[in-house]
Amino acid sequence: MSTPASVRFAVVGVPGNRRVEMFAEAVRAAGLDTPLVVPWLEVLTPGAADRPVLPPGCLVRVDSPGEDEAVDRLLRGEALGGGWAPTRVEGGAAWYAGFRSGLRTLADAVAATPDCRLLADPDDIAVMFDKRLTHARLAAADVPVPPVLLQGAGGVSGWEELRQLLREQRMPRVFVKPAHGSSGSGVVALELGPDGQATATTSAQLTTTADGAVELFNSLRVRRYRDESELRALFDALASERLHVERWLPKAAQGGRPADLRVVVTAGRATHLVVRTSSHPMTNLHLGGSRGDVAQLREAVGARWSALLETAEQAAACFPGSPSVGVDILPATGWQRFRVGEVNAFGDLLPGLTGLPGSGAEGLDTYAAFVTATTSRLAATPSTSHTGIPRTTTHRELIPCP
Repeated sequence: MSTPASVRFAVVGVPGNRRVEMFAEAVRAAGLDTPLVVPWLEVLTPGAADRPVLPPGCLVRVDSPGEDEAVDRLLRGEALGGGWAPTRVEGGAAWYAGFRSGLRTLADAVAATPDCRLLADPDDIAVMFDKRLTHARLAAADVPVPPVLLQGAGGVSGWEELRQLLREQRMPRVFVKPAHGSSGSGVVALELGPDGQATATTSAQLTTTADGAVELFNSLRVRRYRDESELRALFDALASERLHVERWLPKAAQGGRPADLRVVVTAGRATHLVVRTSSHPMTNLHLGGSRGDVAQLREAVGARWSALLETAEQAAACFPGSPSVGVDILPATGWQRFRVGEVNAFGDLLPGLTGLPGSGAEGLDTYAAFVTATTSRLAATPSTSHTGIPRTTTHRELIPCP
């Protein structure tokens, strides 16, 4: 049995990135040695080494490969060619394929290192980075999710087919999302009016090169497209790779602004929650969304508070090999019903946010909660998962996902 004093962490991430630094700070605050940082670039670079070198007996946390231009170029550069830029929207399929390969490389390295444990399931992570697979897994487990647009085996070919399917399936308001996107990249809130006029709200900036090619770039400014030629260019470009399309459901509001929730579930229990509000359909904080008031949320939710947390925990239970996930909750108007929009493998970057009362993570940020859950539950128990981290008692016993 490991004791906290003998634990050695490693983290696969981007050296110097705030995620890695905040995790390292939490590890040191627990009285442990600074974790070894294994760069994603080392894991992903073909031929750099047979596998990453890890110290025996280490616990390996997997963090995001984002915010590293060298990693992004490695994963998407060949697919985008001379048009590569870190802000490009396209190239998600190539990114995903390379990332999955890196996860397998990492798993092999952990398996080859004596007494080393991977604190995440590569298959779970791969599913969470495919919105279609995530939705299917949640729906199969009766987790409440938004209805999705039914597509053919080849997906949607472009604007004309997308518009036709939306009309046939009576879905005039939808969110269109790149299957492998993250951080709101390429997400479009689309409305079809009764007069045939369409409005697309997105942070994707539509550009045309000198030779007439269409390129999409992520921007911090949310914009609207209504011109037919722009709509066609936008959705034709997005549909060059697979899309996930789901019904745009009316959301509850706080302070007159639509709101949703990010709930971090640590070792099976909802530990942290942030309310996100916005004046436009996307509530991502980096796109102008603001943190709302949790006290007002609790008052509005009332007796349904436990149901809200249970919904997040039920979604997290579909990824039993992932001891920490960020669950996006979509509250219906009136704050009494909840659906799950997405489950995020690296959804715990919430600086300054401490645990919910009664969660067991009071006074701890998300990284400290992860470290505490890991170090305090290393002994084998009947509920231990293959990652070596047992689940805590949740608000109710949940039926495992298929």
